[in-house]
Amino acid sequence: MRSASGNGFDSSDSFAVSGAAEGTARLHDIPPSITPSHGDDSHLLSRIASPADVKALAPNELAELCREIRATLLAYGHQHGGHIGSNLGMVEATVALHRVFDSPRDRIVFDVSHQSYVHKMLTGRAAAYLDPDRFSEVTGFTNPGESKHDQFVLGHTGTSISLACGLAKTRDMEGPNNSIGNVIAVIGDGSLSSGVAFEGLNNAAEQGGNLIIVFNDNEMSIAGDFGGMYGPLARLRASGGTAQPNLFNAFGLDYRYVEAGNDVSALVAAFEEVRDIDHPVVVHIHTLKGAGYDGEETHADRQTASASPVSFDSPTGVHPTDNVNHSEPWHSDHCNLSDHEPHEGQCEASHWQNPDAAIGKPDDPRKHYGKMAMAALEPRFAAEPGLVVISPATPGSNGITHEFRERAGAHYVDTGITESHAVAYAAGIARAGGTPVVATTASFFQRAYDQFFQEMSLNRSRVTVLDFLGGLSGSDNTHSGAYDVTMFSNIPGATMLVPTSARDYLADLAWATAPAGSADAPAGPVVIRVPGEAILTAERDATLLPVTGGQIADRPQSTSLPVSVSSASGGISAATVRGTVSVTAQRAGVRHMLDWRVNQTGSHVAIIGLGNAYPLAEQTAAALSADYGITATVIDPRQCTSLDSDVLESLRDGHQQVITLEDGQLEGGWGEKVTAYYANHHVSDGSRNPHVLNFGAAKEFTDRVPLGELNERYGLTVEQVIEAITRCF
Repeated sequence: MRSASGNGFDSSDSFAVSGAAEGTARLHDIPPSITPSHGDDSHLLSRIASPADVKALAPNELAELCREIRATLLAYGHQHGGHIGSNLGMVEATVALHRVFDSPRDRIVFDVSHQSYVHKMLTGRAAAYLDPDRFSEVTGFTNPGESKHDQFVLGHTGTSISLACGLAKTRDMEGPNNSIGNVIAVIGDGSLSSGVAFEGLNNAAEQGGNLIIVFNDNEMSIAGDFGGMYGPLARLRASGGTAQPNLFNAFGLDYRYVEAGNDVSALVAAFEEVRDIDHPVVVHIHTLKGAGYDGEETHADRQTASASPVSFDSPTGVHPTDNVNHSEPWHSDHCNLSDHEPHEGQCEASHWQNPDAAIGKPDDPRKHYGKMAMAALEPRFAAEPGLVVISPATPGSNGITHEFRERAGAHYVDTGITESHAVAYAAGIARAGGTPVVATTASFFQRAYDQFFQEMSLNRSRVTVLDFLGGLSGSDNTHSGAYDVTMFSNIPGATMLVPTSARDYLADLAWATAPAGSADAPAGPVVIRVPGEAILTAERDATLLPVTGGQIADRPQSTSLPVSVSSASGGISAATVRGTVSVTAQRAGVRHMLDWRVNQTGSHVAIIGLGNAYPLAEQTAAALSADYGITATVIDPRQCTSLDSDVLESLRDGHQQVITLEDGQLEGGWGEKVTAYYANHHVSDGSRNPHVLNFGAAKEFTDRVPLGELNERYGLTVEQVIEAITRCF
């Protein structure tokens, strides 16, 4: 059993797997120091060009290879950052996989594939981890474009077993002439909580044939492991794999347990036993997440230390940790946030490590606005027992801190990596009269598309969705949020709000979560797109909002609004350009959530900037004024669910052009609806049909392209918008 202190294993460990030999690559054996060098052939890793080189090593060299890989991962994490913790735990398992199996004939499918860094090192890409000049050559996930050893581009979770079933099905149908050998799915690090993983297990048992499922059990998800299956898994670990119920046996699957999940010889022996097996089998390996992390350093140490050479200042290379034993359910390891002081064991911070260069920088938008939302909700818990925050396994990344979770108690639920369940669960809470808030990133919400339509929207469920990382970003091709507006804004019955300031964001949250029965409460689900980098940067530097300076006037609480009501700050009410509008009685401070806000009235050109593109609207207007003497109308639509026809109609007078700006997919997105409005409401007086120009992203996947470069590609810069406007004149 793992010890609660010391090196992570106590002296009574019994690595009872056939084939385990003394002197193997256990964590105890990491040497005092290793300096990865991409130009030094004395290091084994620099000589690994393919899995054949792993097979050619002498048995006693496997331990040295594992040591060098671990040192390389630690140096890479300090310099570049990434999913280091899960890979540290998978060093020995990955070496053993390539020692035993014959990739790419034997197909290895890594679930999520954030734990594939070691696999990449062993399949010809070691230099991309050893040489800082080449760090950008590989993605953080498997990618067939990089190597024939990678089967799929995978950045989401739970699908490896299903994919492996498909590979095995074709192999078995085509017979001996097929080029596929063993099929291995590597799942774990929280992936097993995903519902599709259980669908895959169910299919695997029925399908039969050679299929090897390696379950990497590191007692973790991204954060803690939550759910009913973790108790039986803990009992399986405690019993050496003999306890019942065994959920894998319950599916009808063969099962093997390897306690020594960080012992390369034990793993080689276990994989050799199942190689070429004629039926599906689960190989359950017990690993230590973040194995070898030097978690005793302080921030000051890390800011001044060189990332290479990597120095292990304990004899074993595994620092003492007091959190490898925990009671179920496990709640907090006191790592604070997901990128803060990672260490080995049950440590949320080891899921994603920021490079040392990022230490001390202000919070990114996800954490900044996430913390803000939780701070607004927390005081309401005592008076609102039905108010519940739900996170599908990515809390720290979105500013849902350990401290908040502990204080929230039953008002916070981590459902594991289960977006579909989280949304349906929230709909159930809403149906019972509760107030659920579901929070995760835009790309992950794609996994719950059906639940957004059926359980949430069709049923008019009062669910609030916090949509993080929506819009353009420099993310990899599996985590882009560029498609969120296209998805959410076209779901019938759902309202999508796109705030452009912290004040609006909190007002939107208050409205969306207004207690059931409140006069101003929305009638159905509300999606709030959490502001991104452009908004946060502008809030920190008001000069980036040259029209309003970030000072937007609140809507007056009156029954009518005149045509041109300016504010001292230069902003005006949402209804300024549409004449007199009746306003229903509202409680103080609440404004109509779907009205567009006109922040500057002008002529000739109207610029409508959605969400993160709104600062660009103000900057373009300022440039038009300075360079061409044109005072443009500037509009913040604040939502993308519906068009404000009053505002659009008012623009017919005195505006030849209407410009829409959005930092998401243009095709099927929001801006095209403005174009369609004028096309479908054409008037006989041609001078009153403004020409519409839409700016947004192409319908494409992008992979780690810097945001500035994407903006240039899509014409989302002041210079490019100005050029398009003046060209039309």
